[in-house]
Amino acid sequence: MNREQFYAQMQSDESLDYEAYLSCARLLSCQKPFDQLSNRDELQFQIVHQVEELWMKLAAYTLLEIDEQMAARQSFRVLTLFERVNRILTLMTEQLSLLETMSPKDYQTIRLQLGNGSGQESPGFRVLLRMAPHLWRTFKTHYLEAEGRTVESIYDSQYAHDEAYAVAEGLVEFDERFQTFRARHILLIHRSIGMGAASLKGRPVELLEAGARHQFFPELWSIRSQMTDRWGAAYGRVRDSIARPNAAGGGAGSACPFNHRGA
Repeated sequence: MNREQFYAQMQSDESLDYEAYLSCARLLSCQKPFDQLSNRDELQFQIVHQVEELWMKLAAYTLLEIDEQMAARQSFRVLTLFERVNRILTLMTEQLSLLETMSPKDYQTIRLQLGNGSGQESPGFRVLLRMAPHLWRTFKTHYLEAEGRTVESIYDSQYAHDEAYAVAEGLVEFDERFQTFRARHILLIHRSIGMGAASLKGRPVELLEAGARHQFFPELWSIRSQMTDRWGAAYGRVRDSIARPNAAGGGAGSACPFNHRGA
C-alpha cells in the first residue's frame, strides 16, 4: 500500500456532519505527525493514553452526578451511574493490554519522548483520587448519619439488603475496579521497564505498588474482616471437617478450596 496516500486519508477536513460533530480534525491531530514518531509503536502509546484520559474525564463527570444523586437519595439512579463508571474502569483496564504488544526495547525509545513525565501526572487520574473522599462524605451524611445507621448495621446487625447496602456495594465495586486498574498498570510497568528500575522521577517503582494497595473506602472493606472475626468467635475459627474421614485432599476447617491450612 502507498503509505503517504493512506496517511492523507486518515485525516479529516470536517466536511461531513459526523466529522464536524466529533471535531475529528482536532481529534486526529492530537497525536504526533506520522513523520515525527520515534518508532512505529509510539502512535499506539499516545492513543492508548489519550483514550485513558477521555475515559477518566467521563468517569469523573459521572461521579459528580453520583455525588448529587446520593445527596438527593436517588439510589436507583446512583446504582445505574456506578455501573457506567465501573464499565469505564473495566475498559480502561482491558485496553492496557494493547501496550503489551510493544517490546521493552521499543518502549525505551518512546520513554525518551516523555521528558520527566509519568502516569502519576495524569489529570484524570489525579481528579479521581480527589473525588473519592467527597463521595464517602456524601454517603455517610445521607445514608448513615441521616438515619442513625453505621456501616456495621447495614452490613450485619440490621442487614436488610436495602438502598444503603446497595449503594455501599456500588462504592465498593468502584473501589475494586479502580484498584484493579492500578494493579494492572503495575504489571504493565513490570513488563515494560521492570520492577527493579527507578521511576521516571527517580523514585522507586515500589511507591507505585503502594498506591495500588490504597483503598478509597476502607470502612467498607474492614467491615468484612470484623464480621468474619465475630463469626469466628461464635462458631470457632477451625471447624469440624465436612469431608469423609481420610478422604483425599480433606482439610479441617478449610474455608477455601485453595487453602488447606484452615480459615
